[in-house]
Amino acid sequence: MAAYTLLRRIAKPRIYPSQLLHSTTTRCYFTTSINPKTIATPPFRARSLASQADSVSLFNEMIVGNQRKYYMLGGKGGVGKTSCAASLAVKFANSGHPTIVVSTDPAHSLSDSFDQDLTGGMLVPIQGPSSPLFGLEINPEKTREDLRSASEANGGAGVKDAINSMGLGMVADQLGDLKLGELLDTPPPGFDEAIAISTVLQFVESPEYSKFTRIVFDTAPTGHTLRLLSLPDFMDTSIGKIMKLKSKISSATSAIKSMFGKEQTPLVDGGTTNKLEQLREQMGKVRDLFHDSEAMEFVIVTIPTVMAVRESSRLHASLKKENVPVHRVIVNQVLPPSATDCKFCSIRRKDQMRALDMIRKDPELAGLVVTEAPLFDVEIRGIPALQFMGEMVWK
Repeated sequence: MAAYTLLRRIAKPRIYPSQLLHSTTTRCYFTTSINPKTIATPPFRARSLASQADSVSLFNEMIVGNQRKYYMLGGKGGVGKTSCAASLAVKFANSGHPTIVVSTDPAHSLSDSFDQDLTGGMLVPIQGPSSPLFGLEINPEKTREDLRSASEANGGAGVKDAINSMGLGMVADQLGDLKLGELLDTPPPGFDEAIAISTVLQFVESPEYSKFTRIVFDTAPTGHTLRLLSLPDFMDTSIGKIMKLKSKISSATSAIKSMFGKEQTPLVDGGTTNKLEQLREQMGKVRDLFHDSEAMEFVIVTIPTVMAVRESSRLHASLKKENVPVHRVIVNQVLPPSATDCKFCSIRRKDQMRALDMIRKDPELAGLVVTEAPLFDVEIRGIPALQFMGEMVWK
């Protein structure tokens, strides 16, 4: 089978001997041409030992201009979204764009991809690229806890108990129907990602982060992403109803207490209302960002299998319905044309070609720019490997 290798740039480039793993059942050989002792030592240059599949990625279009642009990479689970997102972020940084790469997937793997701890909810500098590159794995649970604490201080269950004590059970039931507590305790799929994106918007709107011109999102698998698209509208409507109801409740309780000469104390803490209003505004910004074709692009990542292609087709249909800009699809893990030296490889290659043909004929995917990313013979982990992948994919 053909392989791809990394050459360390020293006085003379050295190619380390391949390590051969032989399967007597399939007569299939896999070559590994990277010395693990040097993989973490930059700089490297990429070299292909096989003919590459024809692909067009139009990367130059992605680096033109210094205005801020957002790229969301999404698709079926297990197709290599994190590696593609991380390699794109490294390529942006090496192309002169200060970049932030963010994981919005609750099951983070961005730290593993960079081989560096990016947890903690704060931007972490990533060493290696020529321009600043920062990584971030958002912790939506902490944000949700902060919002829940503010809501429970004098709102949420506290509001409902106070209303019940005054005999206004009907209003209390209406408040319960809004399920604010349930929304915070057991949020719907996509809620965590929306919180993550709104948190990132806080970062990029701050003057100290104004230098970043490229923001790359590594999203959760398709199902979460699709629900995320409709979440901003849902949150805007729900929070609007909650705030209106709280206002009506506050007016009603004030009037009743005045009748009985009781001291009027605010039923709802102003801080709670402010936090809800801030969340509502952030959800609106997320919604606007999804639809901004000048600042936003969703990149579909898939692999050459029938199931993955069909899911990608449905994803694009949903993105198009929501007016989310999509221009390209990355087909990852493609075997090279020369992968015919064993029966197993030959069969897999034929299956992949059928899947690629499906993409070309699919009414949802046919109009997109298709980039084929090769199946690498080593794990893509750490800056040198991500640079290598970026050179192969983002051209």
